[in-house]
Parts: sequence; C-alpha cells; structure tokens
Amino acid sequence: MRSTSKPNRVSRGCSLAALLLALGWQACHAGPLRERWVERQAAAAAQDGATAPAATLPAGTRVIRDVPYGARPEHRFDVYLPARAQAAPVIFLVHGGGWERGDKAHGPLVENKVAHWVGKGFVLISTNYRMLPEAQPDEQARDVARAFAAAQQRAAQWGADPRRYILMGHSAGAHLAALLASSPTLTARHGVSPWLGTVLLDSAVLDVVQLMEQRHLGLFDDAFGADPLYWPTVSPYHLLQQATAPLLAVCSSQRAAPCPDAQRFAAKAVALGSRVEVQPEDLGHGEINRQLGLASPYTARVDSFLRSLDAWVAHLLSR
Repeated sequence: MRSTSKPNRVSRGCSLAALLLALGWQACHAGPLRERWVERQAAAAAQDGATAPAATLPAGTRVIRDVPYGARPEHRFDVYLPARAQAAPVIFLVHGGGWERGDKAHGPLVENKVAHWVGKGFVLISTNYRMLPEAQPDEQARDVARAFAAAQQRAAQWGADPRRYILMGHSAGAHLAALLASSPTLTARHGVSPWLGTVLLDSAVLDVVQLMEQRHLGLFDDAFGADPLYWPTVSPYHLLQQATAPLLAVCSSQRAAPCPDAQRFAAKAVALGSRVEVQPEDLGHGEINRQLGLASPYTARVDSFLRSLDAWVAHLLSR
C-alpha cells in the first residue's frame, strides 16, 4: 500500500485551477506575489469557463445521458449521436481535472467537439470515473478501461462500428488515456478491443517518475503520493514496452515541460515500432481542450491525424 505522506509538497497556493493554466511549471514558488498571480489566473479561468458561449449541436443530434458501465454513481457516460449513424466512428473522451474533479458534460470539454465531429457522422462518448481521494490514478485508469470496453460492446445500439474507436483525453484524462495506450495488460483484463488510435490533449504527465523526482505542484503529491515504487505503475513512459495503436500527442508550446515530455514518450514508442506524432500548439492548457472542434488550423491538424487512421474516417472528415 503506497504511502500518503507528502514530503515534497509545494505551496498549496498552486490551486487546481492554476494547474489547468500553468501545468507545465516544474515548481510553484511560495510568496505573496506569486500567490496573487495564481489567484488572478484561477479567477480568469473560472470566468472564461462560465462565460464561454455554448456551441450549437448539429441538427438531429440525440444525447443519451448517464449510460451505466458499473455500479458506482460515477460509472456513467454520455453518448452524442448523429442524426444518421452508419458504421460511425466513435470518439471516446476522458475529461481532465487533476484527477480530483471534472465532469463528462462540462461545456468546454464537449461542446465544440460534438459540434464538429458529430456533425460529420461520428458518435462522441464522454465518460466519468471515480476521483481522488476515493480512487487513485491506477484505479481511475481501470474505470476508464471498463467504460471503454462497455462502450465498444454497445456500439451496434448506436449505429457505431466497434472497430473504429478513437480514445481521446485532456490533461489528467490524457494521462489516463496514455495509461490505456501503454498497457495492453490493463486493457485486455477489462475487455477492451483494439482501437484505431489515441489523441492526448496536453497530457498532465507522461513520465511520472521524472516529474516526481523534480520540484512539482502539490496536486501531483495528492495523485501519486510519496512511494517511488508506485510512480512507475502509473507512468505511461515506464509502462510502454511494446508497439501501440497510432498516437497523437498535442502539447502546449507556451509552457516548458509538455512538448519535451511528449517527445521523449514518442521517441520510446517509435523505437518500439509505434507511429506517434507530437503536435505543438501555441495555445494554453485549457485552450487546447476548449478550442478543439472550432474551425481552425489546430482542428485541421488533429483531423489530418484522424484521417490517417482509417479510410471511412477520412471519408467522413472530407464531407
């Protein structure tokens, strides 16, 4: 059982909201000036999320809320269906929130993605999972694997093709998606079938060991604890031992850590025979999530990766 002591905790002035804006910092130094900066950034993030206009759902979109995949209240996902689904590809979305908060229906998570991809004939599924302190990241990854398997098994109900699933996550959700992509043992144990590819949207971390051995935000102590034996068990970089499905790692070039972390992960994956692309974007951590799906070169670049996965996906994206 891993230790819960936190000898390396950095100032708690570094809140989760600040993490969502400045996750790439390797340390958050104490001091009134820095704490005031953090508070301003957190307030701005909250206001931005509260005032962002809702995207219009494509005509005929049907939403099925709270489909269960387990016994717990958190074991639920939402399904967004196009008006006419025919062998529809599925984007399976895992929300972020620092492993301790977040929700499958959060507007900046789903709205632009639904408007873009469901409008082109995709099914989009957004899942919840248990959070800290009830469930640690390894347990959260198992929840996501169960949800993913359940969604694959029900594909026919929605006019979807179980062979055409794409796993996508943002921030902590991208870390959990990377755990699934890096651990065939985990996915096989929970009945997950092979999927087309994985898209990581500014992953919170890919090398947990490296992160924890440096100065880091206190939130990571909450997630990963103080036991060095636990860190590699929830580190996608360390779990990666064989070729994976194609993977796209989108990373914020506005911050120091995300793109080098993604490039190091990609180099190991490519050496094992995987196809991995790193896509730097001049966007903040939250913007990488919120702006995906808007008509932009950023969305076009992600679509280019998706087209490379499957001919039918490419056909739908060309419409």
